[in-house]
Amino acid sequence: METRRFGRTGHLSSVAIFGAVAFLKLNQEEADQAMVKVIEAGVNHIDVAPEYGLAEERVGAWMPRVRRQFFLGCKTLARTKAGAAAELHISLKKLRVEAFDLYQFHCVSTFEELDIVTGPDGALEAVIEAQKNGLTRFIGITSHGMEAPPILLEALRRFDFDSVLFPVNFVLFANPLYRQKAEEMIRVCQDRDVGTMAIKAVCKGPYGERGKIFNTWYEPFTDPEHIQQGVNFVLSQDITGLCTVGEVSLLPQVLQACQNYRRLDHVEQERLIATAPVYTPLWS
Repeated sequence: METRRFGRTGHLSSVAIFGAVAFLKLNQEEADQAMVKVIEAGVNHIDVAPEYGLAEERVGAWMPRVRRQFFLGCKTLARTKAGAAAELHISLKKLRVEAFDLYQFHCVSTFEELDIVTGPDGALEAVIEAQKNGLTRFIGITSHGMEAPPILLEALRRFDFDSVLFPVNFVLFANPLYRQKAEEMIRVCQDRDVGTMAIKAVCKGPYGERGKIFNTWYEPFTDPEHIQQGVNFVLSQDITGLCTVGEVSLLPQVLQACQNYRRLDHVEQERLIATAPVYTPLWS
């Protein structure tokens, strides 16, 4: 599988970054089967969080054996210094590791949240201290909604984060405002040598009246052709890689699509974006 430099971290991350949210409700045997596929596919970067149900325990069962094989990123939803410090130590224990490669602020969705995280006694203070104490090598931030690009741009103005994570897919890029800000953020990350991760690469849209079918909170593409198109589009952007789908039954298809990735030229990307109106955007 192709690898790309994860910004200033210097790590050559596989373009498929394992999104451990796929382990949300799995027992250890089921998780073990998925981890074998992840390793066999050549994945060397894991993204996990306390909000991912049983994921920390399931990944933690593997860490004593494979810690050196993976760049390990974890996250916190805590916004205060005390809360982030406590959650970081709990995650270290569950994952059975002494330190993270990357610790991120999870789903900072509003400028008000960003103010708390980066303000006095905010979570950022706790993670900077953790970095000084050798508990994480790098510090990142993530955002998940339509406002993700402007929030992350402002975050990078306030602190020199090592990585960002945000949504990228061809349906989203049909929205001119989102695309403009996302492309601006990618350029800023390139200029500042910030690692960039994409989520929702195979997002089709909201479930709507049909109700939730998969572990993902959005409805994903399920056929190989559309999964490949989605992966090709995302990896054709100037980013490090994409977090794999949160539905374990679709994980093999997404891993294969990452292995078979082909860069789309400008014309091919525009053609794909032009098909977006047949889908309902996840956010308006």
